[in-house]
Amino acid sequence: MNLLLIHSNKLSYKVLKKAIKEANLPEEKEKEVKESLVVFFAITQNDSKKTAQKAAQEIKEVAKKLKEKKIVLYPYVHLLFGKKPAPINLAQEIQKFLKLFLEKEKNFEIIVVPFGFYKSFEIKTKGHPLSELSRVVEVEDKEISLALKKEENLKSNWFIFDPKNKKEYPIKFKKDKLSGFDFSKRENLEKLARYEMKKRRIVDIEPPHVSLMKKLEIADYEKGSDPGNLKFFPKGKLIKSLIEEWITKNMLEAGAMEVETPIMYDLNHPALKKYLNRFPARQYLIETPNKMVFLRFAACFGQFLMLSESSLSYKNLPFWLYELTRYSFRVEQRGELAGLRRLRAFSMPDCHAFCKNLEEAKKEILKRFELTKKIQNGIGLDLNSDFEIALRLVKSFYKENKKFVWEFIKKIGKPILVEMWEKKFFYFVFKYEWNFIDALNKAASLSTDQIDIENAKNFEITYLDKDQKRKHPIILHLSPSGAIERAIYALLEKAYLKQKQGRNSILPLWLSPSQIRICPVSDKYLVFSKKISEILKKEKIRSEIDDRNLTIAKKIMEAETDWIPYVLVVGEKEKKEKIFSVRIKEKNKIKKMKLEELIKEIKKQTKNFPYRPLPLSPLLSSQLKFK
Repeated sequence: MNLLLIHSNKLSYKVLKKAIKEANLPEEKEKEVKESLVVFFAITQNDSKKTAQKAAQEIKEVAKKLKEKKIVLYPYVHLLFGKKPAPINLAQEIQKFLKLFLEKEKNFEIIVVPFGFYKSFEIKTKGHPLSELSRVVEVEDKEISLALKKEENLKSNWFIFDPKNKKEYPIKFKKDKLSGFDFSKRENLEKLARYEMKKRRIVDIEPPHVSLMKKLEIADYEKGSDPGNLKFFPKGKLIKSLIEEWITKNMLEAGAMEVETPIMYDLNHPALKKYLNRFPARQYLIETPNKMVFLRFAACFGQFLMLSESSLSYKNLPFWLYELTRYSFRVEQRGELAGLRRLRAFSMPDCHAFCKNLEEAKKEILKRFELTKKIQNGIGLDLNSDFEIALRLVKSFYKENKKFVWEFIKKIGKPILVEMWEKKFFYFVFKYEWNFIDALNKAASLSTDQIDIENAKNFEITYLDKDQKRKHPIILHLSPSGAIERAIYALLEKAYLKQKQGRNSILPLWLSPSQIRICPVSDKYLVFSKKISEILKKEKIRSEIDDRNLTIAKKIMEAETDWIPYVLVVGEKEKKEKIFSVRIKEKNKIKKMKLEELIKEIKKQTKNFPYRPLPLSPLLSSQLKFK
């Protein structure tokens, strides 16, 4: 809200004609006010009740300094200076609040000049140093969803469900000890329970993967952007793109239809407003030339709006819509941001299934769970060894669908954490999460799917059933991997944990930016090394040549540090016999191999995975260093 405050000897105005059709004719069409503080004000579309309260406080302080009891509120849109004016109804509402907040100070007399009319006026200012003042009143009024507020205070009952004996174990804290289940053989499950039940998201220590992502030139913080927006170097972009291609390939082969939708949406769209208040996330708000918008935090908005305009029949169901969002945005709190683990801008594969009814939805959940397992295995993460599963559900849903819930838990094959709500608050009644426990004992949710029973109604998505009646489908929300950045975080943290156990750190072979490093013992063998590299390139194997003036021992040591899966030493003997000493990092051994054998071994490991060429120069001496 923009203010111009004039300490006036006299203000006179005359109402001429309507500027907006909604304006109501005033009782007094002309008026003269002597000795007053005249406040010309303009309301922007970003203003709110809080802005009015803050503006009233500013006006009161000026009036008290001037010892002026009479305040005239004069709506004057010309003070906006290029800012977007508030819609008529919002402006009238905020003006009403401004008057009410000023009237709380009973010593003031408040006079309001009619809103929505063309007027002529004359004003005479007193001319002292404080007689002409201006103020810009802004309030950081971030849109926080009702769901987010509710989540902070949501009361839950916590359990461990064990498929081995099909038993429910209620768990709770006694002082700082978790009781109710024997966690002695389930250390990571206990860490997940502690993390979720205490809801402490702040990161006090930098996670190990942050130094690794920098050292390996995968990604880094971008100081020129908002915190939580990272930059990816060529090696990181290759890893990220390959994971994206792997997920998309599997989703399309499973029958999902790929779409693309906008990244920003109208903040005041009725259906979207409802969704915002049902999803626990903080939004980025942006003022466009036309309206206030928010940046999406998932692909739901575009897909739901797309389906609301489609002609659906029961014959179409079930079907899947898929989008890999580049990007989704959430204004995570600053203390929670941590490298690739928690970001404000991230790439999210999002697949919604539209089902005729709950029974069909339950079948699809189980099918999609198996697909998720395949995708995560391909990325290099295993359900049994790398994840702990959390299940969140409404008590009434559990009672009515106990058989399905235990069938689902049986697929997991180990005890899981269960959060159960007495009543439904969110739009979903069932939600599972695959959680990775990192080196700092923090849990990060990756894969997730949900049973949504209300958004089809909110977005007016219907299908024509066999009985010729319009019905609302059940919607499932699947992210088969979680954010792509978070998948990379999990791989780096997993490698670090292996390193702590005395094992070699490495990325999956198909994701390694350089799969083979060729190390000639001298420049004499550089030409031969280039020929090997060309052969490998034709076979779609990424290789690079260490042509730097270093000892062979130094070259091998740096290849180890750079997490190169295979190191090929090239000298006179290798050139002559065509048998190479191959250092295999993952197995920590040296193996004599012909080039054909090495190619066969690599192609076997990378079969069915996406491929991209080496992202940098094949000669190490020519490679651009980003760190």
